[in-house]
Amino acid sequence: MALDTETPGLLRARGVGTPPPWRALGYWAYSYRRTWRGSVATSFLIPILYLAAMGVGLGSLVDKHTHTVDGVTYLYFLAPGLLASTVMQIGTNEATYPVMGAIKWIRTYFAMLATPLSVTDVLLGTVAWIAVRLTIVSSIYLAVIAGFGVAQSPLTLLALPAAVLTGLAFAAPIAAFAATCENDTWFAAIYRFGVVPLFLFSGTFFPISQLPAWLRPLAYATPLYHGVTLCRELVLGRVDWSLVPVHAGYLLVLAIGGYMVARITFRRRLIT
Repeated sequence: MALDTETPGLLRARGVGTPPPWRALGYWAYSYRRTWRGSVATSFLIPILYLAAMGVGLGSLVDKHTHTVDGVTYLYFLAPGLLASTVMQIGTNEATYPVMGAIKWIRTYFAMLATPLSVTDVLLGTVAWIAVRLTIVSSIYLAVIAGFGVAQSPLTLLALPAAVLTGLAFAAPIAAFAATCENDTWFAAIYRFGVVPLFLFSGTFFPISQLPAWLRPLAYATPLYHGVTLCRELVLGRVDWSLVPVHAGYLLVLAIGGYMVARITFRRRLIT
């Protein structure tokens, strides 16, 4: 049957007329169908355990001695910070081994490029899928936070795009770097010297003001600090609107800058 005589439904089924980046996104979504049950269960379980153990358990001891942390109970202080820290980890996870696997091990990207998809289409599909994963995880986390009674402000809804932006601020630059790697040795260094220190010292578990004076400027310069602050202010409804453009702009620059660099590194690696 000639292409121009096929029915619209058949054309849609074959992906004809679908924007190329959406076809690349469709591959990742299709692959996720095999693992989504386990990942969604884990996405619910991890925040529940963290908030129950540290927010409620440890938080009761903190509140007993200090009464409040930055004017709120420790559970209220901790929950939004864990949201930002979690999307940092998810964004990093999705931008390291899956990217390298699609280039070096499974060579999914090369299979995509054998179709009419371009390198930009492949990259956009990857970034879009990471954004989808971040949205899923953030939505679940916010639902758990609401279940613990922390999300009491309507501004909590804005914490969802803020969290996704935080995750992309890490995912895009790391994906650009992953495209240059020949093996996964550097990924361990990213987690050991990047993700873990940021998780511990970017305001998730205690205010930056409690750090030594010489270390505070470094903490304030980290992307996770801006993500934690933005998510915390939105969830608690205590937003300093004059600084929102600073926090969001910082994360947006990293996300867009990482994407622009990734266009270069992906092209160099995939077009030989």
